[in-house]
Amino acid sequence: MSSHDEAPESPSKSERKRRMLALQKLGETLVNLSPDLLAKIPLNDTLKTAILEARVITKHEAKRRQLQYIGRLMRDTDPVPIEAAIDALESKSKLSKAKFHQMERWRDTLIAEEDDALQRFIEQYPHANRQELRQLVRNAKKVSKGADTELFRYIRKIIETS
Repeated sequence: MSSHDEAPESPSKSERKRRMLALQKLGETLVNLSPDLLAKIPLNDTLKTAILEARVITKHEAKRRQLQYIGRLMRDTDPVPIEAAIDALESKSKLSKAKFHQMERWRDTLIAEEDDALQRFIEQYPHANRQELRQLVRNAKKVSKGADTELFRYIRKIIETS
């Protein structure tokens, strides 16, 4: 039996340092989250307190030390649920941005193409009120102040209820 079979190799110093820096970076991400998003992340009380303290620190060196401390606390915490929660928040954010852009495109298309675009919109969202939508498009074309915003709000209401 060789010495390779007896003890598993421990990670190299460089690998340990990469892991430590990755945990510190994850901690930094947590510090930069808004309070309502942070509340959705599964954290122990010590880590949550350290993160909240890091937010109020303004001095560069003190903040760096606090982030290192958070990284140290992260070593005793399973990062997988935290990373999964952050990924879920980010994907939800990307989805809502895509939906917002889709609504903007519909508004711009309805104003530019009117009848053809109106027909396509009604086909895709049959519960939309054709008359109300047509009136909102006409008002937006006249460049009435706030009319394009009203059109956007109506499109958002229709898309979100579908």
